[in-house]
Amino acid sequence: MMSANEYEGFAKALDARRVTLRTSPEEYKAAHELPGWYEALKPLTPESAWTQGPDLAGLDAVCEQLGSGPAVLRDHVKSMKHYWDEAAYIPDVADRETVQRVARRFLELRDDAFTGGFVLRRFEEFTGAEARTWWIGGSCALVTPHPDTPDQLPDGLDLVEVEPLVTDLGLPFVTVDLVRRTDGAWRIVELGDGQVSDWPTSRDPSDLVTALF
Repeated sequence: MMSANEYEGFAKALDARRVTLRTSPEEYKAAHELPGWYEALKPLTPESAWTQGPDLAGLDAVCEQLGSGPAVLRDHVKSMKHYWDEAAYIPDVADRETVQRVARRFLELRDDAFTGGFVLRRFEEFTGAEARTWWIGGSCALVTPHPDTPDQLPDGLDLVEVEPLVTDLGLPFVTVDLVRRTDGAWRIVELGDGQVSDWPTSRDPSDLVTALF
């Protein structure tokens, strides 16, 4: 998974060889890092606030924005959900000691891969498996299971509210992960650049190749 800076260097190297990427460096950064897509998808994704850089002190202002209640910590690109209790979940952002402890552990685990800054996302209760949707030129081309649950595809996926928001972003190739909240509403968990999004092992990769070409 390239960082935005690495992708920019990649694009420049290809440009010197008269090759133009379908996704520009600016578009890649917008899709790859949460601050690039959050405002556009804000109505359908958990409330979020973030810092710039790994400064632990800056988390206090982010906590103030959320007020109180549970949240999930990540950076601009990735969470450490497989270390849920020690480096992801915060039971109450008003408990600043716990916020700092979780953030320090997150920094240790992410190490040099830490990107952008800290993000706190308000915790929402979800149910069932996620769906990964694949968008080409602002239209949903494919719906697959999420790679973490390749044999589980949720029923009744509704993109009526999602489609205009993703289309308005104007990004050439992205994935949008959706899951049902316990009240029945479909929520956006993540938007990512399609080039670095995993494909579920239960599906034939030729389906994606056909959609792209």
